[in-house]
Amino acid sequence: MSTTDTTPILLRPDSAFADDGEALPIWFAREGAPLPSFEAAGHWLEATRFTAAAKKQAFVPGPGGGIAGAVFGLGNGMAGEPCGPSALLLGQLSQSLPPGDYQLADAPDHPDLAALAWGLGAYRFRRYKSADSEGPPRLLWPHGANRARVLAQIEGIWLGRDLINTPANDMGPEDIENAARELAMRHGADIHVIIGDDLIAQNFPLIHAVGRASPRAPRLIDFKWGALDAPKVTLVGKGIVFDTGGLDIKPSSSMLLMKKDMGGAATVLALAHMIMAEKLPVRLRVLIPAAENSVAGNAFRPSDVIRSRQGMTVEIGNTDAEGRLVLADALALADEESPHSLFAFSTLTGAARVALGPDLPAFFTDDENLASRVVTRGAAIGDPVWRMPFWNGYERNLDSEIADMNNVSESPFSGAIIAALFLRRFAKRAKRFAHFDLYGWRPALRPLGPKGGEPQTARCVFDVLAGEAGA
Repeated sequence: MSTTDTTPILLRPDSAFADDGEALPIWFAREGAPLPSFEAAGHWLEATRFTAAAKKQAFVPGPGGGIAGAVFGLGNGMAGEPCGPSALLLGQLSQSLPPGDYQLADAPDHPDLAALAWGLGAYRFRRYKSADSEGPPRLLWPHGANRARVLAQIEGIWLGRDLINTPANDMGPEDIENAARELAMRHGADIHVIIGDDLIAQNFPLIHAVGRASPRAPRLIDFKWGALDAPKVTLVGKGIVFDTGGLDIKPSSSMLLMKKDMGGAATVLALAHMIMAEKLPVRLRVLIPAAENSVAGNAFRPSDVIRSRQGMTVEIGNTDAEGRLVLADALALADEESPHSLFAFSTLTGAARVALGPDLPAFFTDDENLASRVVTRGAAIGDPVWRMPFWNGYERNLDSEIADMNNVSESPFSGAIIAALFLRRFAKRAKRFAHFDLYGWRPALRPLGPKGGEPQTARCVFDVLAGEAGA
């Protein structure tokens, strides 16, 4: 249960936008092109030696010492952070401009991305602030922007960020369930939740084993939406609300960000909101195994052998590799109805972060067409991923002498790939399967958002699904 009286999780991004009215102009400047010229400024930009380097900005003085507008540098036309068109840089202005209403004096090349960047940059996590700051500056909607789709994406990302940023004392398995119920109710989805010992009765032993040591009962959250005859798209998100490592306990320094270990759950809820708000023609299913990996007398142990829902037995080589265990039972359930698309999202391995860093999630699939779309679209909209291989030669690293498999390898190498191979064993019937290994956190302020939780890949996958649906 939550221990503080706080604001609702699901926030609205409307405060970052205005419909009409008086607004100060924002002019764009590009390297190699003449600087903008406007009557109020004269030669102000030349006199102050303003350059059009990316993210450079300047205020143009108006009569009486006020601000007549702002100039923003786009550099050579590419954002560079994280990638994609320069319109993505616009999010910086929603963080740095003083409160007030603004409008784009120049028509952006990508109006949807410009509005999206502004809304993502305007996010603030204020749930525990006793004195809130002034609201963000507001942008008049850019001409040509798809308002409904942009708002759905911003709102989804804000929701995901709120969930990840909320500390574990207020974000237990029940709180994830409540957020899922609120979302399901909003969109008319059907939701079913299996809690505590009912997980054993209904054959989800791995989820139960991981969560049984916590006083907050583990659960499997399951909601469905859309026409029964539409292509089945199933999203599975790891919902470990806090990870101590279990009996293979983490050092304290490694626990500092473990409130974000439910980043996969936050990502699928963000993505599900986008899909349902846009009414994509799919049969959507969302599965979230939610648990807390705690230390207690009844905690699961190294060397335990547990039978999975699928029937295969798993030897526990390390209790800190718990995410793949809860995902295994959820993936097995999802796979039973042979979905067209089965996507898993999780903050799964440190090995992926060592290989690719915090900004670039790892992505695994055997579907070449899907891989091409995901990588291309992610780069185009500033939600990048990098494909890594399901390398079959490492399957042997999951061998166990006493069970069908181990949950870890004895080798210190290729940890992200081995974890992905483990998950793939539970997704045999789906037409296509993809696994996203996320960091779920932005380490520092960037144009698309502040330091803190980030449901990476949600926008990318939504863009791919929307494109496939012709939406």
